[in-house]
Amino acid sequence: MTPAESPLASGNGDTKGTSVIVNAIAVLRTFTADEPLLGVTEIANRVGLHKSTVSRILATFEQERLVERDPETRRFRLGLGLIAVAGPLLAELEERRVAYPVLRELAEQTGETSALMVWNGAESMCVEQIASHHQIKHTTPLGARYRDAMSASVQVFLAAEPAERVRTLLRSGEIGYPGLDDAGLDGYQARLKDVAERGWAVNYGESSVDEVGVSAPVYGHRGDVAAAVLIPAPRFRVSPERLQSLGEACAAAAHKVTTRLGGRAPRAGG
Repeated sequence: MTPAESPLASGNGDTKGTSVIVNAIAVLRTFTADEPLLGVTEIANRVGLHKSTVSRILATFEQERLVERDPETRRFRLGLGLIAVAGPLLAELEERRVAYPVLRELAEQTGETSALMVWNGAESMCVEQIASHHQIKHTTPLGARYRDAMSASVQVFLAAEPAERVRTLLRSGEIGYPGLDDAGLDGYQARLKDVAERGWAVNYGESSVDEVGVSAPVYGHRGDVAAAVLIPAPRFRVSPERLQSLGEACAAAAHKVTTRLGGRAPRAGG
């Protein structure tokens, strides 16, 4: 298939070309850690495209190994070709390289999964993970994205955003907050202020009843939040007392990563 024949190419102007690319990206984003296998109809319904359009996009992706078919169900999953695309970025991502030994130490210390999250402006994304040694555990797969306002790492990133930006993200639905009203928005802003003052955020079964998450900010050399360390754990293993110790361990690990990055936390009140 030549570039001119590819469904991702366009000879009818920049506007059409842009829309095709946006549609292709939307198709890729339908795959998640919770739903790694999807059929053409499912994808078409989620992105609002005709099945024939989705089929052409997937055919090109399959050719480039960005997706692959499950041999039994014939449904699609993300392919190894994406690693070739993302590999250079992950290799150069300084926060990931610097955090790795700290995350290993944190997982050994707590017995729970540890992860490094970065912010892309409207969602928290996992770029590194050390899984817990326990048989029953919660994990954060590489590439997992979180847009839930109660997610611990999302709280960390939003606590560093201007208040008006937070309101815009919540009111637009880019960050999920079911049943949001003005009182709830004010309460959430107060919660973010507490996160900033305490130094770590908590999600005690608020996104998923069986899961607990604690997260703390990693700072860059300008004093901005460059990443977040996250500990996800099964709720049955985390008492209120252990929650405090996990939060403190997470904050200490985030401070280590900050130091290794040559970063600095902002001054109180600054």
